[in-house]
Formats: sequence, structure tokens, C-alpha cells
Amino acid sequence: MFDDDFPDDAAQTERTRQIILRYHLSWKQRDLEAVLALYHPQVEYNDFYQQRSMQLAELRAYVAGNLPRHPGESLEHFDRIRIDGHTAFIQYRTRVQGSEGLVSFCTGEAITVRDGLIWRVNEYATLVREQQPLGAPGARPAISRLGLSSRQLGQMAQDLQDYFQRSQPFLDPELNLQQVATATGYSRNQVSHLLNQVLGESFYRYVNRARLQYLLAGLEADSYPVRIDELAFAAGFNSLSAFYSCFRRHTGLSPKAYLKQLSLRARTQDGC
Repeated sequence: MFDDDFPDDAAQTERTRQIILRYHLSWKQRDLEAVLALYHPQVEYNDFYQQRSMQLAELRAYVAGNLPRHPGESLEHFDRIRIDGHTAFIQYRTRVQGSEGLVSFCTGEAITVRDGLIWRVNEYATLVREQQPLGAPGARPAISRLGLSSRQLGQMAQDLQDYFQRSQPFLDPELNLQQVATATGYSRNQVSHLLNQVLGESFYRYVNRARLQYLLAGLEADSYPVRIDELAFAAGFNSLSAFYSCFRRHTGLSPKAYLKQLSLRARTQDGC
């Protein structure tokens, strides 16, 4: 790289801006061909989160696997796009679904433009926990062996949550990790890694949290007396000890105290 090739003047900054805005819009519009057309024949894309370096021939599959999948899907930018001469810097956050808003990936991209095309991309991603779960791993797990970028992990978390909301597999007390992996189209290791290394909880804690949310929604909807243990088994819990532990961990109350609180609130509303 020579200074003569990359003049850092106002004119170059404007040329870089036009390329970067087209690149940004192409990603947003999920236009694979438009994204690929902006890469230089000698492009080098470094995804440091995966510890992976790619040339142009490898980028079609990579970009296709990382493009947004839903219209209007956007990233939360926490700084404006900064452009200086031939270089641009983009920083954004991806919230991980299923983490109750407590886990996200913060990603930065340093992009170099050459000959009117994107010549180099250095992408860095860091896993950030707003509340570190007890016994959770460090902030940057190694994932290169799984072949998933930070964006793909975010997509997998969304797929997992969508599957649980749509199909309610947690109602089966014998549900296991392999069944979930098969149903969502991921490998057992990939789902296990997402849960343990990204979300910071085991498969059974994740499933029991879904069961508890289902049960609590039922309690809010019902106006007649219910046996809490019957509801627990109907929600998929196969042990009352696991149910009581999960209930107290997420509500801070025993089931009896929670029902009493719910009853008082209902009477107060009726008296208004």
C-alpha cells in the first residue's frame, strides 16, 4: 500500500463516502449481488471474531449467510459512519434474542477503498454482557471451530426464539438438545455454544425459562383457582423441584407468594 495510491484529501473522502453508502444500503436491502459488486478483485475480508481471512471467491457464501433476512431489519449504530480519505469506520450493536436484552455483540468494521471498490475489510466483534450471569464465560469466546460469525449467532438466537414461540416444544417434558437442533436446522454443537457461551445458560435453564413464561402467561389469563403444580407439569416441567427453583430465580417469589400477589392485584382492579 502506497500513499500515492490512497490520497487522503477531501476529494478521496467524498469518493469513499459514495462507495460506503452504496455498500451500507446494499446490505440493508439484502442485495447480495450489489454487495459483491462493490468488492475489489483483490479484496481481503478479515473476520477477527471467527479468526478467518477470506478472498473474493469465498465471500459469496459468507455474505449470503450474514445478510439481514427480514425487510426493515436493522443494526443499532452507536456511532456515525466515520470516513477519512480512503478509510471508513462503522460501529454497531446486535442485540441477542432470548437474552432478555442483556447480551449483545458490539461490532466495528474498518473498510479501505481502492480503485473505487472495497479493497479490505477488518471486522471486530465483542460479546458484551450487561449483567454477567453466575459462572458465565468471558466476553470473547472462540467460535472459529463452529464457522459462525457474530451476525450468524444473532440470527441463530432469533431462529431459536421464533421456534420456541411458534411451536412451543418446551411443553414436551422429554425435550432434548438434539431435537431442538434438528428442528431449527443447526448442529447440536452450534446450539449448545449459543446457549452456554453467548447467552450464558444451559439448555435446560433456557427451556425451563420458556416453560415458566408460558405458565405465568396462563396465570395472568385465568381468573379461576388453579393448582400450581398441575400448571407446572402442563407447561413441561418434569420435576417440582426444578419448577420451584426456576420460579424463584426469575420472579424472586415462591409460587404461593406470587399467586397471593396476583390475587390482591385482581381484587384491587375489580374494586376500581
